[in-house]
Amino acid sequence: MRIRRNSPKTHILFSANSLFDDSSPYAQTQHAKEMGSSRGTSSGGGFKVGNKIQRQNLFVKQKKHADKTRREERYRRKKEEDQDPELRAERLARNQPASIDKKRIWDDVDDDSLGTVVDVAQLKRRRLEEEEAKALAEAEKDGEGDQDDEEDDDEVDSMLGSDDEEDEEAQQERLERIRAKRAQRKPSLAPSTTSTNLDLTPSSLALKFPMLFSDEPPRMPKVLVTTSLNSTLHREAHLFCTLFPNSHYVPRSAHRYGHKYSLREIARFAANRDYTALLVLKEDQKRPTGLTLVHLPEGPSFHFSISNWLEGKKLPGHGNPTNHYPELLLNNFRTPLGLLTAKLFQTLFPPQPEVQGRQVVTIHNQRDYLFVRRHRYVFREKRTTEKSATNAEGKEIKGLEDVRAGLQELGPRMTLKLRRVDKGIGRAGSEGEDKLPWEWKAKMEKKRTRFNL
Repeated sequence: MRIRRNSPKTHILFSANSLFDDSSPYAQTQHAKEMGSSRGTSSGGGFKVGNKIQRQNLFVKQKKHADKTRREERYRRKKEEDQDPELRAERLARNQPASIDKKRIWDDVDDDSLGTVVDVAQLKRRRLEEEEAKALAEAEKDGEGDQDDEEDDDEVDSMLGSDDEEDEEAQQERLERIRAKRAQRKPSLAPSTTSTNLDLTPSSLALKFPMLFSDEPPRMPKVLVTTSLNSTLHREAHLFCTLFPNSHYVPRSAHRYGHKYSLREIARFAANRDYTALLVLKEDQKRPTGLTLVHLPEGPSFHFSISNWLEGKKLPGHGNPTNHYPELLLNNFRTPLGLLTAKLFQTLFPPQPEVQGRQVVTIHNQRDYLFVRRHRYVFREKRTTEKSATNAEGKEIKGLEDVRAGLQELGPRMTLKLRRVDKGIGRAGSEGEDKLPWEWKAKMEKKRTRFNL
């Protein structure tokens, strides 16, 4: 009996027995795929085998071949990099992800006012370099003038002249050492986690907000927490009292026979009782959606929007906070507006934390969103399955090879976004031409690589 090759009863058996035959449909399929045949193509443009079993086997073989190729390439690269460590360093430097933070753009201006988007640290470093270059140029010019005077005057003491030359050479060597040391500095591997240096605050901010940037020692913070009229955020207000030390909650009522106090009246009431800050919570659908921070007694006022609010008791594995003064971490505030915001949060916490409580509050700025977290930390021995602590360069820290830090989140957790800055107490209490120093607008987010904080 003669069996037809296209018989539906024998097609599956024929296909299974002839997978590795050169004249089999599988081999023909592979040959057609290599030759770029358009027969049997799918709608997506790639080659598609007609038989289902052949497609499955073909997919398995292609996957094994791709895995084998990647594995051989990885082993070959590892062998070469073990012989030449510079190849690994070049590969890691070349394969850095191009994130939006690394593509961040700045204003190319020599201005540190509130509305400009400049890196204050880089601006100050550039100014110092210009001053050093100017001083070096003046020193060279004075040296040339002294040399001309020495040529005209034949009675100059040779010993004094040699001392001047040595002083100039020493000054030039010192400047060259400073430049070389500055050129060797490499950017941090994680610039979004750098701490904020408030010593870089521009003088223009200190003149514009003298109440925040004063030379007097900081006062012990005392915060008055309240809400909007007829609010239901009593539990959330008490949680804010646990977050900010020395804070007290006063409910705000709007009874029909009661007086509806305004923000300026509440601020005057708090300032007369030695409060240093006023915090007003706003709600929508019984959830906190807004936060107003007023620095007493005269401002400024900051208005934030709240998102991703989560109480501490809803966090998995959460802890219970204590009454100790927490440590404060302010990360990635780099512009003048960012330094102003960081300074405001700094005034809400005591300058001397109680380290025995092991509590830390982190306000991390990432793309103009402020992530507020509170943790309790503990130092413990490193487990066998864990790696040692490393620095920014990826090297182990000496003395801490067997030490690891454990974190336990306490809550609450929320995300803030700055919307407006008023010079006085609220918009109604601000006067003058610069009564509204900064306000968020939708057009500010047109460029995804430009950030304000």
